[in-house]
Amino acid sequence: MAQIYGYIRVSSTDQNESRQRIALEQMDIPPVNIFMDKMSGKDFHRPQYRAMLRKLRPGDLLCVLSIDRLGRNYEEILAQWRLLTKEKRIDIYILDMPLLDTRRDKNLLGTFIADLVLQVLSFVAQNERENIRSRQAQGIAAAKTRGVHFGREVKPLPENFWENYDLWQSGDISGLEAARRCHMPQSTFYRKAGTIKNDASLL
Repeated sequence: MAQIYGYIRVSSTDQNESRQRIALEQMDIPPVNIFMDKMSGKDFHRPQYRAMLRKLRPGDLLCVLSIDRLGRNYEEILAQWRLLTKEKRIDIYILDMPLLDTRRDKNLLGTFIADLVLQVLSFVAQNERENIRSRQAQGIAAAKTRGVHFGREVKPLPENFWENYDLWQSGDISGLEAARRCHMPQSTFYRKAGTIKNDASLL
């Protein structure tokens, strides 16, 4: 007997998945058949998705709220769509885009329309993500020009840093002694010294 499954993906542990879960529950999907992955943008290992793939059988139905839950980019979404519909031979229903319902119009024209809509939406989804990243980068660059600093505040060098740096450079004292006199860890002293060596404008 064919089963109905749901898949939820959120990009980080801080993102709320309730909107996706509510939409899937309204499809009367048994809770045991709803799989969810949470991951960062850099780590796309999806253990629950893979577990779901192992359960899928020909004729089953997979419901997903939006097309971008299937992958990170245009190529990946298309690859997963083909895997699910061609290899697994299941049906897919994208809840927020009823045109992407492989149960309807299974003739050649229906398949063509679904594939065309899928490719357009996948491209739009990827393009929007790239635009968001571009706007974020532009915003950060603009903020930096206004003097806004990001990350940990850089502490000023101790007043006696240059004096002990010169003594260390000339071999009069060790790096450990120079760090002790500057009241900083030896690793920090070496890091600051290395930065100075690599930046002639500071010399």
